[in-house]
Amino acid sequence: MAWQQLHLQCEKANVDFAEALLLEAGALSISLDDAGDQPLFEPLPGESPLWDEVILVGLFDATTDIGSRQAVEQLSHDIAAQVHASRTWVTSVDDKDWEREWMSHYNPIECANNLWIVPNWLTPPNPEATNIIMDPGLAFGTGYHATTRLCLDWLTEQDLTDKVVIDYGCGSGILGVAALLLGARHVYAVDIDPQAVLATNQNAARNHVEGKLQAFLPEEFNAYCAQNNVAPVDTIVANILAKPLIGLAPYFATLIAPKGRIVLAGLIESQTEQVTDAYSPYFALDAKHAFTAQEDQHWQRLSGTFTG
Repeated sequence: MAWQQLHLQCEKANVDFAEALLLEAGALSISLDDAGDQPLFEPLPGESPLWDEVILVGLFDATTDIGSRQAVEQLSHDIAAQVHASRTWVTSVDDKDWEREWMSHYNPIECANNLWIVPNWLTPPNPEATNIIMDPGLAFGTGYHATTRLCLDWLTEQDLTDKVVIDYGCGSGILGVAALLLGARHVYAVDIDPQAVLATNQNAARNHVEGKLQAFLPEEFNAYCAQNNVAPVDTIVANILAKPLIGLAPYFATLIAPKGRIVLAGLIESQTEQVTDAYSPYFALDAKHAFTAQEDQHWQRLSGTFTG
């Protein structure tokens, strides 16, 4: 089966109307994309912020009358006038095995110190390496993102033997799984997205570390800590975003043990100072980007690493 794609660029105020017109015309699916390279920072699960200029792509079955090239081109003219589109165009797409097409874009990734990330349908290039077997389709954290790689590289440089680790904002669970494969005794994985908790548990089982990893929503983790008197942990890894990192600073200080280490990632350069200011009441940042907690009657000396 072949397909025709109608591309339509308009302002975000007209997107809902454009979607309704495309669906009414018989579009099988509609996707939205950024028309102007405009970043959208820190959306929460369930939020769907839009760019100021949006490209809608309606997919039509080219074997039907409404999906013929001529019909889709005529539709583009009709809809463009109604939604004040700045431009429209039509492209053809050959049929593929779409369920497997996305897999072709993933290959094993070699990280620092002989750590590999391997999609679960591929064979590890180096069976003797530390191989994290991942399903990259379930949640954030495939190893292809720069901040994930920074955290993975940092973990390979630590002595995690018999350590307890919190992976806060666990996504796919890749950092927690890596910590366990690198020698950690136990990992608490936390995320606000239920899909991330599911993905983390699945990837832990895929790597045969499910008995050493527990995944929670934040409120579940708080209740578990209160009921089980969880001791402060040795390491916290938080690869999330600046706004939640800022809010979590005093909470993280209560979770980490004396001389424990914390790595923060997921920032853009302009946010580094704000995050550093938020952590300075509890942590002092040295020249090597290591945090050490301020000493008073409440806080013992802690250390950690900050990665922007």
